[in-house]
Amino acid sequence: MYQIQTLNKISPIGLERFDRAKYTWGDEPAAPDAVLVRSASMHDMEFPASLLAIARAGAGVNNIPTDACARKGVVVFNTPGANANAVKEITILGLLMASRKVADSMEWVKTLKGSGDEVSKKVEKGKGAFVGPEIQGKKLGVVGLGAIGVLVANAAAKLGMTVYGYDPYLSVDAAWSMSSSILHATSLKDIYENCDYITLHLPCNSETKGMINASSIATMKTGVRLLNFARGELVVSADLLEAVESKKVACYVTDFPSDDMIGAENIVAFPHLGASTPESEDNCAVMAANELMDYLENGNIVHSVNLPNLTLPRSAGMTRVTVIHLNVSGLINKLTAVISEGGGNIENMISGSRKEFAYTMFDLSGNVPADLAAKLDAVPDVIRSRVI
Repeated sequence: MYQIQTLNKISPIGLERFDRAKYTWGDEPAAPDAVLVRSASMHDMEFPASLLAIARAGAGVNNIPTDACARKGVVVFNTPGANANAVKEITILGLLMASRKVADSMEWVKTLKGSGDEVSKKVEKGKGAFVGPEIQGKKLGVVGLGAIGVLVANAAAKLGMTVYGYDPYLSVDAAWSMSSSILHATSLKDIYENCDYITLHLPCNSETKGMINASSIATMKTGVRLLNFARGELVVSADLLEAVESKKVACYVTDFPSDDMIGAENIVAFPHLGASTPESEDNCAVMAANELMDYLENGNIVHSVNLPNLTLPRSAGMTRVTVIHLNVSGLINKLTAVISEGGGNIENMISGSRKEFAYTMFDLSGNVPADLAAKLDAVPDVIRSRVI
């Protein structure tokens, strides 16, 4: 019986994917085989020896120590694309709010309460303070062309914008999904110098953290409007605030408010609503549950962020053996030797690597001794093995 620990409220539709004859789930299982998590921070958690996998019901994994997990043989999954439509829709909303001062105008209208028959006159007199440009015909730069970025780029193009897309790691699938009207930016410089609006859709890591700062803002067009529905840490808030105050940045719309930004003029902040739709939560939970089941039962890794993505169809009558190990020369020969010595016959094998880590799957016929996993674990540079 597999035990799943839920660190946040997970959509029942996702939990219903688990076969009750094979799985139990709850907040505090005795020895969890896997964790389902949304936003709860796991950086200070003690991981039990039983833990095999963590699935994040969402795209960002900043709340999970992915490298430490890899070193412990814990696979970390995310759910790319499951919340893409929800984030696309709120980004388009943010794009419009960056232009039309809707948020400020709504707050101003509230001050007219009690004016009686004078409301319509005051509205006509005061609306000029909230004039803003149309987005049609303007240039939008989309930084990051993953599942969300492509949808945003396509939608903006349909709204009449000239769209530049930048992503040095553009996948084949994303390229096929992108409208032919999207202009290929070869550098961030192309985006910064040409675009009236810039929207961020990329992960926060050592290369991207603080990428929007005084230096990069200085290269942008005066009056640029910035949107950040990716991660707050992509932006240096002090530099952004200074740019907004000087009118270099006309408006900043973000889903990640910080204390210094709250209440600042020309900053529109949402309380991390990007993926907060019932459809998105259902999609993420279902995808995360499917990823965990396929790994626990078959050893297949799909949408991992810290180990190689690798799948091998199951063959009837075969024993599946999986090994997480360091990516070092000659190790697979040592693994096959241990298997052969135990009497197992390798019918199928697949292996892949991701930076310093690697993953190998075997399908065995013949004799598979009960202590095979222990013998494989004893091989130097092996992190964790399983016999399924």
